[in-house]
Amino acid sequence: MSTLRAVIAIAALGAVSLVLIPCQLLALGVRWRAAARVLPLWWHKAATRITGVRVHRHGTLSAARPLLVTANHVSWLDITVLGSIVPLSFIAKSEVATWPVFGVFAKLQRSVFVERDRRARTGDVASRIAARLAEGDVLVLFAEGTSSNGTHVLPFRTALVGAGARAVAAAGGDATIQPLAINYTQLDGLPIGRFHKPRLAWYGDMDMAPHLWWVLRHGVIDVDVAFGEPLALADGADRKRVAGAAEAAVRRMVGEATAGRLTRGARDPAAAHEPA
Repeated sequence: MSTLRAVIAIAALGAVSLVLIPCQLLALGVRWRAAARVLPLWWHKAATRITGVRVHRHGTLSAARPLLVTANHVSWLDITVLGSIVPLSFIAKSEVATWPVFGVFAKLQRSVFVERDRRARTGDVASRIAARLAEGDVLVLFAEGTSSNGTHVLPFRTALVGAGARAVAAAGGDATIQPLAINYTQLDGLPIGRFHKPRLAWYGDMDMAPHLWWVLRHGVIDVDVAFGEPLALADGADRKRVAGAAEAAVRRMVGEATAGRLTRGARDPAAAHEPA
């Protein structure tokens, strides 16, 4: 039965993609910004339902602009989970653009690709981020610099947070950083312990195809997405202090989700996506 479920999910995802991808290509081609923002949202909403991922949102996205969201990173699933909540784009490492299938989707999502290990390109990164922030786009930065095994949050890297600070100056004003925590908490209605969290996570040198197949074959996955209190990021702000505050907030929210404390009056039932 699990294999049949995976095959049906793949077919359904293919059908949705055949409809929405040409629309997104057209929107990008004619520079129809509003459509280019919302079409990926529709795809991700459909994808979460098809794959059996239930997204539970705690808190709300800040209305402040420019806005940079700093999140922990557990799996490739994070893209679809976050993309199903609000229109946004991602700051991704440059090699993602070359990945089969996922690289295409990243480009369709209007991701900003950066070479994280080349400090000489930091100014160029800042200018591209600044341009997108100035246009009103919400950008998501996975501030750990890589994905974790899902049991803990890795230290946030300050280089791109610093690029965000320089982008603020280039954009001509102050911006806001909002911490965001992602935590996969249940599988088929049962709590995901330390044994299964690394299995659900995608990290290290794990191959994409087997992991994708495993996720599609298994049942309903519950994920908690918690928005933290926004942090002011003014020109000249101490990037290490801001990154440290964002990291501390994400660690706290991940711990609360693991302990089940986020569900005590904080869950937004209207934001939960039930799988089809």
